[in-house]
Amino acid sequence: MRISTKGRYALRMLTDIALNQGDSSVALKDVAERQDISKKYLEQIAVLLGQAGVLRGSRGHQGGYRLAGEPEEYSIQYLLNLVEGCIAPVACLDCEPDDPCPYRDSCLTLPLWVGLDKVVNDYLSHITLRDLLSGNVPEAEISWKKAPSDVQNQE
Repeated sequence: MRISTKGRYALRMLTDIALNQGDSSVALKDVAERQDISKKYLEQIAVLLGQAGVLRGSRGHQGGYRLAGEPEEYSIQYLLNLVEGCIAPVACLDCEPDDPCPYRDSCLTLPLWVGLDKVVNDYLSHITLRDLLSGNVPEAEISWKKAPSDVQNQE
């Protein structure tokens, strides 16, 4: 799984807006300059986030964008799903429950992908935009099993 430029830029845009909005809206032109991202690209992302109710836009001389809610209301998982669509690690886990993989009952690798998807989504669902703003992003707590080669090397 790879988060695209759209997902990464969306998070950078949202953190920039949250840091700079104060009592007024933030112009995308200013976000684009601070973040070194194309304004046109940010406009596309802002439309998606506006339609989802994450951003509120205003027009005119003092126009721009503001967060519709508080930063702690938005998990990173939710935000990435909005702009990326499904972020499943493999196609057979895409977020279309009406179209399950035809090999679901016989695939020996499916538990691996389900586990990876669970770890990623659990992690991202517990981190909010507020956590990014405060620099308080927790490290994932994962206990790794030793690979067979690691076990053989210790003997």
